Order: sequence, then C-alpha cells, then structure tokens
Amino acid sequence: MAIDSGWHGRLNLIYAHHNQATHVAFVQGQAPLKVQRSLYPEGKDVCHSVILHTAGGIVGGDQLSLDIQLQPQAHALITTAAAAKVYRTNGLEAIHATHVDIAPGACLEWLPQETIVFDQAIYHQTMHVELGTDATWLGWEITRFGRTASGEPFIQGNWRSQTEIWQQGRPLWIDRQWLPGSEATFYGVHGLAGCPIAGSFAFVGRTVDAAIIEKARSLWTGKADKIGVTRLQSGFLCRYRGHSTTEVRRWFIEVWQLVRYSFLGRPACPSRIWGV
Repeated sequence: MAIDSGWHGRLNLIYAHHNQATHVAFVQGQAPLKVQRSLYPEGKDVCHSVILHTAGGIVGGDQLSLDIQLQPQAHALITTAAAAKVYRTNGLEAIHATHVDIAPGACLEWLPQETIVFDQAIYHQTMHVELGTDATWLGWEITRFGRTASGEPFIQGNWRSQTEIWQQGRPLWIDRQWLPGSEATFYGVHGLAGCPIAGSFAFVGRTVDAAIIEKARSLWTGKADKIGVTRLQSGFLCRYRGHSTTEVRRWFIEVWQLVRYSFLGRPACPSRIWGV
C-alpha cells in the first residue's frame, strides 16, 4: 500500500570499538526517532543505547527506518524508552524497517520493550541483519495484540513481521509471521487461541548444544501459557504465546542471562529503563 502521509522518521547509528571501549561514532536522526545519550552500566566495553519515539505512537502512513552498523569488536545493547503503540489505521499501512550490519567480532543485543498493536491497525515491520565472521546477534520481540485491559481483541487489521539474519550470503534464520485481524485468527487454535501476547527470542551466530536448549526450556516456570525452544543451524529460538507480559519478559531475561554467561562471557545487566 502506498504511503503518502505520516511521519518519515530515520535514525542512523554507527558503533566503533577503540581502546577497549564501544562508543557511538556517528548518529543522524530525523523526527520522530532519536537516540538518548549512551549509558555504560557495565563498563566501557558495552554501549547501552535507548531509542526514543517522540511522537508517542505509530499511525497509518508512518514510515520509520533504522540503519545500525557495528564496526569490528564493537558491542552494543539497544532498547527503547517505552512500549511502542501502533494505533488503528486511517486506511494506510505503517512500516518500520530496520537494517543492521554487524562487522567481524562484534555483537548487537536488540532488546526493545513490547509493541502494542491496536485493533484495526495495519503494520509491517522488517529486520535485516548481516553478520560478519564471528559476529553475534540476539534479540527479542514481545507483541500484545489488542488492548487487554480495555477488553479489545485484535480482530480487524493486519500485522506482518519479517526477520532475516544472513552471514556471507548464507541465510542463518528467516522468520516471517502474518496475523490478519479476525476472530478466527485471534481465538482459533491455529492462531492466538485467545492469547493476546506473542513473543520471540533468538540468538544467532554460535553453535548451540542440546544442554543449552534444555536449560532454556527449564527456565520457564509458568503453567497455562505455551512456550517452545528450537535449535537453529547457528543459534536457537524461543517462542511464547500467552497472557502475561511480565511472565514472558521474566523468561526472556533469564534466557538472555544464560546466553550472556555461556557465549558472551559476562553477566546480564538489565536496562534501568525496563524497571526490573
């Protein structure tokens, strides 16, 4: 669908590593996207960045673009200042496209807060990641469909998500999801089964053995909601479908801690923005 109105926001970030420190070497933004000052809660080796959407929400016709580059050995953790809200459409599609280039030996942790997709929203998000040799990417996505507190399910509209992780021309993980808003997809057993929240956590760039997969499964202690952990050709993937943002975030943070200890050689350092 053509976009002829709304915000056309852009944010370009380049991270460099020098003298055992990662810093933002270049930043260029266009409203409503901006990045707050860098934070170093675990030392200079890892640069924590918080992306802010100053308009307060995404509407039909918005086109948001992020271009993120990590130079060799750089390590960045990127989160968002608040949950993203995708409002009901005005007849146009909202698009959010992210392109990431991670140079050899670099690592990006992509850990945004949840996205709330209002009923009648039309939203398409994409993420394309290029991994260099010995580079790693880990990220999560937590999406709430409808506004549970208001009794509003997502039964009209359209949501699409596409994530691609490539390394030297070889696909490591291609993930395409589509949820057309309807009662059948929201309540049906082959859709959300009445669960308003879906989540994915992926770690890509390392070979993962069976013990890590079993440990990630064992970290889930919930009862009613559904989870799954799958080994990828170079990493692993966790899925969640349920009713609690608190529960899925708790599980993802524990899995993230497992990844950091096992593959990155450092303890987890939750962002103060998350309030956990």
